[in-house]
Amino acid sequence: MRTRHCAVVGIVLAVLGVSACAADRKAGPEAAATSGPVAVPKNLREGLLTQERLPKGFRLTKVEADPTSTAASTTPVPIASLRCDELEVDSFMTRHAPPLENVAADLERTPTGGEGDGWFGRELLDRYAPGRAAEVMDAIRGAAKRCASFTTTLTDGTKIRETASVTPAGVPADDSLLIHFTSTFPGASKPFEKVTGFARQGDVILVVQHSSSHEPSTDTQEVLAAAVKSYRSAGG
Repeated sequence: MRTRHCAVVGIVLAVLGVSACAADRKAGPEAAATSGPVAVPKNLREGLLTQERLPKGFRLTKVEADPTSTAASTTPVPIASLRCDELEVDSFMTRHAPPLENVAADLERTPTGGEGDGWFGRELLDRYAPGRAAEVMDAIRGAAKRCASFTTTLTDGTKIRETASVTPAGVPADDSLLIHFTSTFPGASKPFEKVTGFARQGDVILVVQHSSSHEPSTDTQEVLAAAVKSYRSAGG
């Protein structure tokens, strides 16, 4: 079961089943190369965004200060075979590709003028065993392409048309991408939209997740770029 409430916390989706997913042939891998080796922060929490490094208008609302050890699995990355609706779940990486260590911070930008719902989301840093992070990024990219078009069925039988598309993130990391999601309810004139950004720096994957809204958002890319800069700076 997946809960996503629109306006603030996403759309409520109690999942019963998902249709087959179609491949997106237009999207391709994108990697913005770094200029050289990047120093790693002494502890993962130091690499999180701080209020000073957030884009203008954003603020931190919660920081999970204690890194979480998840005893990463040594089995092949299962993201490649997850159901398409699970790709949108906030915890899908912890569930399907458990990291050795994880820290997170909740973020928001309050609306101004006619901007609607504002922006609500979260930043995560996941540390993996050597070589594992690259495998996870490849699996995420492959799953997003496979899930270019799918259907989610709610507990009441309502079917929601969903799409996922991959675009370059354009940030200075070893590998990066953005996944754009849309969810269209029956009779709705506009879909709900959300964007999740991923950037790999060595054995750490930085993730910025945007809760859904009715308006397309470019803020995820802006926050992801700030997150990469903050992580690289924390290494000294």
